[in-house]
Amino acid sequence: MALSKWRLPSVCLAFLYVVLLFSHACNGFYLPGSYMHTYSTGETIFAKVNSLTSIETELPFSYYSLPYCKPDGGVKKSAENLGELLMGDQIDNSPYRFRMNVNETVFLCTTSPLNEHQVKLLKQRTRDMYQVNMILDNLPAMRFVKQNGINFQWTGFPVGYTPTNGNEDYIINHLKFRVLVHEYEGRGVEILGTGEEGMGVISTDADKKKASGFEIVGFEVIPCTVKYDPEVMKKFDMYANISSVECPMDLDKSQIIREKERVSFTYEVEFVKSNIQWPSRWDAYLKMAGARVHWFSILNSLMVIFFLAGIVFVIFLRTVRRDLTRYEELDKESQAQMNEELSGWKLVVGDVFREPNCSKLLCVMVGDGVQITGMAIVTIIFAALGFMSPASRGMLLTGMIVLYLFLGIAAGYVGVRLWRTIKGTSEGWRSVSWSVACFFSGIVFIILTVLNFILWSSNSTGAIPISLYFLLLFLWFCVSVPLTLLGGFLGTRAEAIQYPVRTNQIPREIPARKYPSWLLVLGAGTLPFGTLFIELFFIFSSIWQGRFYYVFGFLLIVLSLLVIVCAEVSVVLTYMHLCVEDWRWWWKAFFASGSVALYVFLYSINYLVFDLQSLSGPVSAILYLGYSLIMAVAIMLSTGTIGFLMSFYFVHYLFSSVKID
Repeated sequence: MALSKWRLPSVCLAFLYVVLLFSHACNGFYLPGSYMHTYSTGETIFAKVNSLTSIETELPFSYYSLPYCKPDGGVKKSAENLGELLMGDQIDNSPYRFRMNVNETVFLCTTSPLNEHQVKLLKQRTRDMYQVNMILDNLPAMRFVKQNGINFQWTGFPVGYTPTNGNEDYIINHLKFRVLVHEYEGRGVEILGTGEEGMGVISTDADKKKASGFEIVGFEVIPCTVKYDPEVMKKFDMYANISSVECPMDLDKSQIIREKERVSFTYEVEFVKSNIQWPSRWDAYLKMAGARVHWFSILNSLMVIFFLAGIVFVIFLRTVRRDLTRYEELDKESQAQMNEELSGWKLVVGDVFREPNCSKLLCVMVGDGVQITGMAIVTIIFAALGFMSPASRGMLLTGMIVLYLFLGIAAGYVGVRLWRTIKGTSEGWRSVSWSVACFFSGIVFIILTVLNFILWSSNSTGAIPISLYFLLLFLWFCVSVPLTLLGGFLGTRAEAIQYPVRTNQIPREIPARKYPSWLLVLGAGTLPFGTLFIELFFIFSSIWQGRFYYVFGFLLIVLSLLVIVCAEVSVVLTYMHLCVEDWRWWWKAFFASGSVALYVFLYSINYLVFDLQSLSGPVSAILYLGYSLIMAVAIMLSTGTIGFLMSFYFVHYLFSSVKID
């Protein structure tokens, strides 16, 4: 009783500690449509700028690494959460000023003559197809491009323009903004302290005046390159109104990038009233493409599931049940005689629970697999319910990290309890718990460190700051490790899983086979991959081609089907190995479903070669393969754990039905 009284406060204190730790980092997450900011006519709004990004290099750089106009008060960074920092976001203020419902064409600044380094950098960023990512009232700038009669929408606008078969590059220095606004009218409602960085408080008072204002529900941009006369433009101050500018079609009237050129930056703002309401303003960014393809993927997965379910049904109801019924109906003498004539899985009854090779590693990988699987399931459920808003950049990654930390308790518990089951004792549980806490996290940390040195050498904003490195180490050793040790301690106090049969002292010889059993195990991974590969294309496109992924409902269905397929594949493969008197099923059950990770990694290489043909340079390829390797390892641990636990339950149930003296 005293022990139970001590456990609850410790868990509560740990929970409170981590919540307080992340209260600063989370930075006000909200659901789409929860908080809004209304602006009055003429109210000033400043846009923000994020890191420059490119689908060719995957190396983000700071916006002010290029010779752009800077705000009067200097560059100030916005508060960023853990997820934003890990994704390489660097959000700064900008000089782009908007006044609600005021249409105007504004002069911003004229640069000093471009030097050799600036020209080289501008040309490189232009040819690498870098995009400027601008944000207004938490909405990314969107532009529409028409190619071959098809309209495409992209977030951001290019740094510059290179004509086809041309040697010169031109900088984008004039922006035409189109801001969609919705007139808000509230009756007896006042919105206090709202906006991107504040808390929304709505108070109702019938005596208050009718509150009204305008909400920003769309932010579109048309980029242009315009050649200005520096001598004329230097007469203007920042934010001076100038005459409207038409985007020139002639290259002679465009601003070329070369040394000694002085570039003038201007922009034009047009406010347009819209019927789009504030809660629906993200719909334009999250339009679901290829819904039929998603449904085809799900139907394809269902066919695989029903096929495997039929095999499992035959195994259980026809083969296993028939054999067990015949076995139990015989008397002891007949059973003894029958034992001499038995074949298949019944012959390995004295070896089926023999300790596998590298049993500690198996316990560690299963523990980590439980942690990763739990994190993925909870994250996708919350995202499917709408809690992971894309308006809160970095929220998805931050939420995954927090969940991973908390689920260290489950990882330690499962790993240590499996260790006790295999060894029959709790001795060494601390070592197992430490290994669980450090195995997958250590792999990720090593890969990220190598990639980070590459990013540091390239001066990319994608490099993890040294302060964040220490924060991650702190979270690892001061939060994750203690919670995993706590889970391991609880695992030593849990009731041990008892084997239904005794293990013989001398191992049974395994009959020779014509082909290696590992070929069957590796081939089994194609079935789970078949349920996953279509959704993988959309996920990869979201990560590497700058598109929003928000079809978490489909992803949740695919994840559920993947869990079922992994369980069925592993059970079928385990039964097949037992039928040929191969009692070494432990690792094969794990990799029967875990081998899907091999096909995921091969698919990522295929995606790199055939779908990311624009990706340039060995640095970009190394970054891509490094992140893909982390994903493949996580998938292997997760799917392997699902298959192993289901196979363990199957084998335990199967042999618990056999009567052995």
